[in-house]
Amino acid sequence: MSDLLSQRPTRIKVDLDAITHNLRAIRTHAGVPVMAIVKANAYGHGLVPVGLHLQACGVEQLGVAFVEEGIALREAGVTVPILVLGGIFGPQIAQFISHDLEITVSSLDKLRQVETAAQALGRKAVIHLKIDTGMERIGVHSYSCRPFIEAAMASRWCELKGIYSHLACADDPASPMTGQQLERFLGACAHIERAGAPMPLRHLANSGGVLHFPEAHLDMVRPGILMYGVLPDPASQATINVRAALSLVSQVVYFKVVKAGHPVSYGATWAPMADTRVVTIPIGYGDGYPRSLSSCGQVLIRGKQHPLVGRVCMDQFMVDIGGDSAWNEDEVILIGHQADATLTTEDLALAAGTIPYEILTGLNERIPREYRGG
Repeated sequence: MSDLLSQRPTRIKVDLDAITHNLRAIRTHAGVPVMAIVKANAYGHGLVPVGLHLQACGVEQLGVAFVEEGIALREAGVTVPILVLGGIFGPQIAQFISHDLEITVSSLDKLRQVETAAQALGRKAVIHLKIDTGMERIGVHSYSCRPFIEAAMASRWCELKGIYSHLACADDPASPMTGQQLERFLGACAHIERAGAPMPLRHLANSGGVLHFPEAHLDMVRPGILMYGVLPDPASQATINVRAALSLVSQVVYFKVVKAGHPVSYGATWAPMADTRVVTIPIGYGDGYPRSLSSCGQVLIRGKQHPLVGRVCMDQFMVDIGGDSAWNEDEVILIGHQADATLTTEDLALAAGTIPYEILTGLNERIPREYRGG
């Protein structure tokens, strides 16, 4: 971190020890190896620092969305297996193979493209087959996947390491769809059993699957947001004791008294009913702090919760502290703990009308990150 960047009052603090704790808790709960998902900048926690830390913790596998993320990890010194979960484009396939990245093959045509690239390089590609059991995103439908699976098993240039699908509704333990998807997935895997071939790694359970559906744990689990100590949905049950790894903190940079009836921020959408004290916080939607928190977000200052007032600006927002006191450079907690009070990522998501995933992945690189523990 440059000296100038290190002076910015707004920052993300990442507790690597919390990630260590969560990995152990998930592994103990699931009883199978873990593919930790680090896509989208490790859910805002920092792709390379988190990837290196998980490797040091002995994680069995990492998962990313795009080949670029996998290459960044390889160039940083990550050597554990890495699966790229997203769809592939023909011109990229050689990059997968040359950087020892495992490939999601989601159709017979994609399989042929991978075989051609692998043969041209004279090096086998490691692949995982994607079966669509209900997402309708990528993958071969479970009801028509037999020729696809048989072609992959017969491939001379592809090493079939895994077969997987993705759960659409596992965040809600009451949803019947997860059971349907598991049944479809196991039906697809049965084609391999009937052929008498060795079963590749079967993986299905995302964070919700890890929490709620032990029958979906199979040979490996793929926790994403749960790895960072955040529950995926308000309906999710905390069946594992995980710890939030990310705190978002800032400082007061301005204090003023706003008279009754004088509007605050763009659009003049909020004005106090009586004279009040308002402080300015130097973070805004340009940093990924949601504009939808305008006049409905909360922060912690001196251990008390105070409301965000007026519209969130690109680089700052205002907070009404009423009759309380605050000084310039006082700490402000947007996500995390202060004294006996806590604001969670889940709290922010609920107030913003979105999901915790969007809160975390929206926090961009303009905010410096600090790491402790590990």
